[in-house]
Amino acid sequence: MFMPVMEIKKMGEPVLKEICAPVERIDKKIKHLLDDMAETMYANEGVGLAAPQVGVPIRMAVINVDKKKLYELINPVIVEREGAVVDQEGCLSFPGLFGDVERAEKVRVEYINRYGKKRFVEAEGLLARCLQHEIDHLDGKLFIEIAQNLSEGRRDRS
Repeated sequence: MFMPVMEIKKMGEPVLKEICAPVERIDKKIKHLLDDMAETMYANEGVGLAAPQVGVPIRMAVINVDKKKLYELINPVIVEREGAVVDQEGCLSFPGLFGDVERAEKVRVEYINRYGKKRFVEAEGLLARCLQHEIDHLDGKLFIEIAQNLSEGRRDRS
């Protein structure tokens, strides 16, 4: 089934700075939005996408860092953080920009899935980074505001 690829909002769009509203009810519209967001993320070769990035200021994000497991996160909350690590990040809303961002090394996130069930994900590495990045989007926080060494183009880490 074909799902439309949505327009990704770019730097300067006011919706990117909004604190997003919680999802009150999971209905067909929300499930369609999750599907469309995933399709948009894949089409743009991203590993995460938050609802405000497609112009919808609600607390919802999709993440897939390994092409195996798609996380559909409704009303996600970080409930535990551990450690700290700095690594390079980019963002589909800021194409071509990359910077070093300090994030928790490990996180535990509580969320609701598309079926209304409360779930938890414990993550480290890229998944932990993506969870924190996308949840920041839901709070109107952008990676460019906390990144060091912001530059155009990905830097080789070798």
